[in-house]
Amino acid sequence: MNLNELSNISNDFKNTEKMPVLFLGHGSPMNAIEENIFVQGFRDIAKEIPKPNAILCISAHWLTEGTFVTAMENPKTIHDFYGFPKELFDVQYPAKGNPELAKETKELLLPNFVEEDQSWGLDHGAWSVLKHLYPNADIPVIQLSIDYHKPTQYHYDLAKKLEKLRHKGILIIGSGNIVHNLRMIDWRNIHSIGSGWDWAIEAREKTNNWILDGNIQNLLDYQKHGSAMQNAVPTPDHYLPMIYSLALKDKTDEISLFNDELIGGSLSMTSVRIG
Repeated sequence: MNLNELSNISNDFKNTEKMPVLFLGHGSPMNAIEENIFVQGFRDIAKEIPKPNAILCISAHWLTEGTFVTAMENPKTIHDFYGFPKELFDVQYPAKGNPELAKETKELLLPNFVEEDQSWGLDHGAWSVLKHLYPNADIPVIQLSIDYHKPTQYHYDLAKKLEKLRHKGILIIGSGNIVHNLRMIDWRNIHSIGSGWDWAIEAREKTNNWILDGNIQNLLDYQKHGSAMQNAVPTPDHYLPMIYSLALKDKTDEISLFNDELIGGSLSMTSVRIG
């Protein structure tokens, strides 16, 4: 990056009041087109926070070897699922990208190497929730990938480097699910709100308490905290976006939960507002 490019970035990202950070339990892709208490929760939270200049999303559905950031002008809407109705595949979320923010993000994460990506776009972990927060798709969005070969502590430390963006009008969103075990879903009760296996109820209670108490170490060491947590997080893909969001909490931030329900026995929609 040359000095002229750095100057442009500085001009594009003026200082602002500190933005909140969100973690959103996105659940089924069908939430993009269904009407329920969760999508209403997404709409409500968007009304409570300042409108951002741009959005940086860390989604459970972009897992990579190495770290990438989308840097195209017009990211495509990715329908990264199958077996759903045509109505869902017809959804487009035509938000602009922001190559300047991608470059700024890349610089902030040094010395960790981040590669600018021109091929990904917005996967359903991003657009299925952004569609409700900002239905006009009038805010630029970039995505940061999750290096799936790195441990939990690595992701926490990496995310901390993004803190400066909160003071530039950038809304950082982690999108996943804290309790997420698709193999153990009770499909007969998939639409039953408050439906959870005993281990899922235990894991939800533990993680909620750790989040609200600021017990980051337990959240990082979740695998050491019994079978309930091991069942709740059989793979870390949907859990890690929450770690990215919590890494950005500072001592002055209040923290609160919303959409805090289990569905289908083994999936939590719990979402977090920081600041």
